[in-house]
Amino acid sequence: MGIIIFAVCLAASVIGGICGIGGGVIIKPVLDAMGVMSVSALHFLSGLTVFGMSAVSVLRRRKERLLELRTSSALAAGAVLGGVAGNALFQMLKGAVGSEQTVGMVQALVLAALTLATLLYSALLRRRIRSYHVAGLPACGLIGFVMGLLSAFLGIGGGPINLAVLYFFFSMDTKKASANSLYIILCSQAASFLTTAVKGTFPVFSWYYLLLMVPAGVLGGMIGAGVNRRISAGTADRLFYALLAVIIGICLYNAVQFAA
Repeated sequence: MGIIIFAVCLAASVIGGICGIGGGVIIKPVLDAMGVMSVSALHFLSGLTVFGMSAVSVLRRRKERLLELRTSSALAAGAVLGGVAGNALFQMLKGAVGSEQTVGMVQALVLAALTLATLLYSALLRRRIRSYHVAGLPACGLIGFVMGLLSAFLGIGGGPINLAVLYFFFSMDTKKASANSLYIILCSQAASFLTTAVKGTFPVFSWYYLLLMVPAGVLGGMIGAGVNRRISAGTADRLFYALLAVIIGICLYNAVQFAA
C-alpha cells in the first residue's frame, strides 16, 4: 500500500507541476477512493504534500519571468485569509455533522461541480467568452480570498480553480497561469499549515504516510517543473482537460461511497 500511495502522490505532483494545479486535486479524491486514512488526516497530509510540490516548482521556475508579482501577491494575500476561513469552515462542518463520511461526501460533490465548471469553461468557453484584466488590489484580494477558501475547505491546494480564475479575470495564457497558480498555492498552503499549528488542530495521522507523501510531492514538483519547460502550451492544456474528466469521475464515485 505504501508504494501505491507514494506513486499516487508522485504522479499527482508531476502533473500538478506541469499544469499548475497543485496536485491535491488528484491526491485527495484518489486516496479518498482507496480509503487508506481518515478524511481529516488526508485533508492535512494532502495540503502538506502540495506545499512541498509548489515550493520546489516555484523555485525551479523562478528564472522563467512568468510571475506577475503585483497581481499574484495580492491574490496570494487574499488566498491566505481565505485559507484560514476555509480551514475554519472545514472544522465547523466536521463539528456540525459529526461524521467524517458526510464531510467527505460534501467535499467530493463540491469538487466534482467545480471541476466540471472548470472543464466546460477551459475547453469549450474560454475562447468564446471575453476575459478581463483585473488590476485593482482590493478586487485581486477578494478573488484570492474566494480561491483560498475553496482550496482550503476542499483540501486540494488550489487545483483547477486557480487556472480558471487566472484565465478569466486576468487573461493569462496557459504557461503564465500555471506559474502564478503555483505561487498562490505555495502562499495559501503555508498559511493553512501555520493556522493548523497555531490552533493545535492537527488530526491523528500516521508518520509513515507523512514520510511517503511529502517527499513524493517534492520530487514530483522537481520533475513537473522540468517537463513544463519542455512541452508546448497546447500539450499542457490537453493534459489538463483529460485530468479534469478523470477527477470528476473519481469525485462522483467517492460521493456515492461516502453516502453508502
